[in-house]
Amino acid sequence: MTHESRLSAVLRWLTPYVAFLAAGVLALLLVLSLTSCQMATEKPATSLSLTRDAKAPRDAAVTIDEEYIGPLGYVAARGVKLPAGKHRITIEKPGYFPWDRLVDAGSAPIHFDVALEPIPD
Repeated sequence: MTHESRLSAVLRWLTPYVAFLAAGVLALLLVLSLTSCQMATEKPATSLSLTRDAKAPRDAAVTIDEEYIGPLGYVAARGVKLPAGKHRITIEKPGYFPWDRLVDAGSAPIHFDVALEPIPD
């Protein structure tokens, strides 16, 4: 076997492995670049905390920007992260007047004391 044919045989044997390795490196670079782009475009989150008044029912529905978040007792215990910008926070329960606030979330934490007033009979 000549030197040229041995080199040719080695190259034929290595080619699929090199191609596989190159494809893996390119895939890794793509994933890393997409992750860094996503991280750069995410808006900072603001902490929202609610304190439930003793009269406010635990199962009152908390919605933010018309999206249901959970019952008031759960949200008061856990808090919520709000992306920067304007948001409408609504807390409702049948038999009570709704509680509604507009907030402009920035970098400072937001806190509200929630007291739901019963609707008189």
